[in-house]
Amino acid sequence: MERLESQRATVGEGFEIRRALPNRRRRMVGAWCFLDHAGPADYAAGRGLNVGPHPHIGLQTFSWMIEGSILHTDSLGYRQWIQPGQVNLMTAGQGISHAEESPADAPGRFQLAQLWIALPDAERHREPSFHHYPELPVLDRGGFRITVLAGRFAGERAPAAVYSALVGIDLAAAGPARTELALDPAFEHGAMTLEGEVTVGGEPLAAGALLYFGPGRERLDVETGSAARLLLIGGAPFGEEILLWWNFVARTYGEMEQATHDWLEGDRFGEVSGARAARLVAPDLKGLRLRDAR
Repeated sequence: MERLESQRATVGEGFEIRRALPNRRRRMVGAWCFLDHAGPADYAAGRGLNVGPHPHIGLQTFSWMIEGSILHTDSLGYRQWIQPGQVNLMTAGQGISHAEESPADAPGRFQLAQLWIALPDAERHREPSFHHYPELPVLDRGGFRITVLAGRFAGERAPAAVYSALVGIDLAAAGPARTELALDPAFEHGAMTLEGEVTVGGEPLAAGALLYFGPGRERLDVETGSAARLLLIGGAPFGEEILLWWNFVARTYGEMEQATHDWLEGDRFGEVSGARAARLVAPDLKGLRLRDAR
């Protein structure tokens, strides 16, 4: 078991997030290669989350909405609101661009977890796609309301189309709760408290840290004495070396260079219509460590 402290970062118009993955000590949990928790945060009318058009390659973006609503708009022409209890899954494949924004006409509140799933080599050049999942399997266990976000858990299967063996569940409790989770021993797992404090595998876990559990664990006790929310992710060790830089997941430095060039030149990634915020500019590639190139 390892305890990994998340990093503070900002997105959109100054909203603070906790970034648990990638971490200097551990870059991935299964195929999950990125984990941000944003909010809960209140915003004034005309503010909110507002991230302008930006590109992706080689990954799936996985958005789990907990509070509020956000509009997803992409270069395939999709315009989709995501509401609490819903998942948006965008498969970037060989290239896609999108924007995300809160409603502009009123003050509001939002909270979400956004994750990326690295696509395996056999799938990473596939055509881009987008899917919205308004209904997910829900279980009640020992005072926890468990939503199956991805993969299989306790006999339930989430509808999200993924390309690696993985799992994602959200556990929410309105008060004291305790349960034992059956895990796939072939998976590694990560647990992150989003609200309150939860004891996971005997370890107290407040918001701001990720507990990592290596393969071989079949059971995990989860307990809280008050209202709380926990996110558990897991998957088979990925087994492929990846490069993750800006919004791209690739295998070589040359692929990063080409994707950056294509975005700056207006090629490959299409156009996002109707976004309020300006198109994002790719940072200088010098920020990518050359020693990671393969």
